[in-house]
Amino acid sequence: MTVVPAQSSGPAAFDAQSFERVPPHSREAEMSVLGSMMLSKEAAIECQDILQEQDYYWPNHATIHRLIVDLHARSIPCDPIQLGAELQRRGDLTRIGGAPYLHTLIQSVDTPANATYHAEIVRERGVLRRLIEAGIAITQAGFAAQGSIDETVAEAAAKIAAVVEGTGKEDDFFLPNQTLEHTLDLVEKNKSDDGVTGVPTGFIDLDSLTNGLQPGQMIVVAARPGMGKSTLAMDIARSCAVKHHIPAAFISLEMGIDELNMRLLSAESKVALHHLRMGTTTDEDWTRLARRLPSISEAPLYINESATTLATIQAKVRRLKSRCPDLGLVVIDYLQLVTLGGRRPESRQQEVSEISRNIKLLAKELQLPIVALSQLNRGPEMRTDKKPMVSDLRESGSIEQDADIVVLLHREDAYDKESARSGEVDLIVAKHRGGPTATITIANQLHYSRFVDMAAT
Repeated sequence: MTVVPAQSSGPAAFDAQSFERVPPHSREAEMSVLGSMMLSKEAAIECQDILQEQDYYWPNHATIHRLIVDLHARSIPCDPIQLGAELQRRGDLTRIGGAPYLHTLIQSVDTPANATYHAEIVRERGVLRRLIEAGIAITQAGFAAQGSIDETVAEAAAKIAAVVEGTGKEDDFFLPNQTLEHTLDLVEKNKSDDGVTGVPTGFIDLDSLTNGLQPGQMIVVAARPGMGKSTLAMDIARSCAVKHHIPAAFISLEMGIDELNMRLLSAESKVALHHLRMGTTTDEDWTRLARRLPSISEAPLYINESATTLATIQAKVRRLKSRCPDLGLVVIDYLQLVTLGGRRPESRQQEVSEISRNIKLLAKELQLPIVALSQLNRGPEMRTDKKPMVSDLRESGSIEQDADIVVLLHREDAYDKESARSGEVDLIVAKHRGGPTATITIANQLHYSRFVDMAAT
């Protein structure tokens, strides 16, 4: 009996072609583009709108492209003589192949009218190369991953996004006749009986001022500790998910799911929060809970208590959005507890600035409002009237810069128990990029872990 040895599947068995692969490129297209840019000013303008230096495979071509763009910006002719002289002055002439190579580029052109066609070829090959590089980096990161899988996924998504961002043409100027129809359709779509075009907050006057929370907005709710910013955030999330059945996400870095659930149950069923915490609920309390439990259980309110780094939050929100396309709101409680993970910035202020900016970009990317809670410094406590100001935002002025809306919470009875305004809460809309600012007064029912409109008290 003859035994035929099996073919090896180990390291010795490999696809020889994989070692012969050359990254996608077209030398002929690159040469034609550069020759056309030297021959025609119009071709140079069109090609530089399509191409960037990194789109070229050959380094000498990238050098020539950069110089042509530079000379055109200074209104200097880009013929081979001028280019050669400038390359000589910069010490790059020998590196690009000498003066004869510039004439070779000119000779490779049939007609400059084809410049944009060849430029598209160069750009597409450049995108493919960057995609390959991103794939290799993602593969290496996958094998080397030791930390949070969410951070690894977020880094991979960022690499792909960096490639995708460069795949479109840069011609993003539009005339009114190209865009007005869409705008008018949006105006028609935004019609509603209550005037709220965005996500309702649950507070009549706040909705009237803002028309609801709009897609792409970053809304900062800020206060000193103990003022009720988490309560207000949960009120907005309840309005979104329980009352209006719009999916919402609540990312808590401070409280656990059980604590959040107790606050949710208390606010919806009007059972005192301390009864739920201490287990002193009465039969009447249980009846109230049972009455509201179906609505709460069916509400699309996604709660997360494990995300602590910026990368993890980005990854989890992106994943939830892909799984739940109708996601309408994200709440992050709160900004100062978010970290960058493994990276160590120069200062905490710089870290908060980067976190704030990336949360705003995430809201814009996913086209949904993100409510980010923030601590205030001790400024209000040092003033006579105790009212907070935007300048009291803790650790970073960039939070104010990134935010579309800043809501500051103020309760006089938190400082003066005998205040004539006991039970009242001011929502100071200190910044409103899309409209007016105002101070809105609501009532606190903190024993039920909620705020309500004054008319509802």
